[in-house]
Amino acid sequence: MKPLIIIFIFSAFALFIASCYYDNEEALYPGMNTSCDTTSITFSVTITTMLRDNCYSCHSNSTAAANGNNIRLQDYADVAAQHTAISDAIKHTGVNEPMPKNGGKVSDCAITQFDLWVAHGLPDN
Repeated sequence: MKPLIIIFIFSAFALFIASCYYDNEEALYPGMNTSCDTTSITFSVTITTMLRDNCYSCHSNSTAAANGNNIRLQDYADVAAQHTAISDAIKHTGVNEPMPKNGGKVSDCAITQFDLWVAHGLPDN
């Protein structure tokens, strides 16, 4: 009986060691991901995606009054009018309250894309 237990334990250990392990490289090494599209920046996709992922929980048209100090960022006109404050907030410059509130900074890629969108004249595309 004792040799059978030893064989079982050894087999289980061998299977454990030999098992496959898969993980997302971007999650393991976030600094390694250097792909940032800076050539096809549009308001309708690039900017609204960044805002949706980071801002709409407080600053959408339906949540801004209750959670976002009545600052709406869901429409082009609102974002264009607030672009300087948005830039300061997402960069955590200290001029405006750092956003997202109680969260980390948005990605460097998103900040670069926002800056490029502003530099190109805030196109409504």
